[in-house]
Amino acid sequence: MSLLESGENYLETILVLTRRNGSVRSIDIATEMDFTKASVSRAMSILKRDNYIIMEADGRIILTKEGQKKALAVYDRHVTLTRFINEKLGVDLEIAEKDACRIEHIISPETFAGIKAMLK
Repeated sequence: MSLLESGENYLETILVLTRRNGSVRSIDIATEMDFTKASVSRAMSILKRDNYIIMEADGRIILTKEGQKKALAVYDRHVTLTRFINEKLGVDLEIAEKDACRIEHIISPETFAGIKAMLK
């Protein structure tokens, strides 16, 4: 199942918030991403339907095994690209973060592997 950029961003945000707070609810995602609760609710329905998340009865959102795998891959691309742009290209960290966030969704596996190897 191919995931759109917005879905990848949601999964990455769920991963980051889970690590930071221990648990995640829709309101946490809305606050973090500066989206409306309605937008987040629609996205969570799609992610649940596609088996990337489980929504607990108490409102907690948990990544499934597949969701976790996808979120970790996006997060790895984000962190690696941010570091590459900042350290190797000398771009300001804030700009590097923003650019990495856009690039992480379209970069080929081959180019990403090359960048990762260069950072080692």
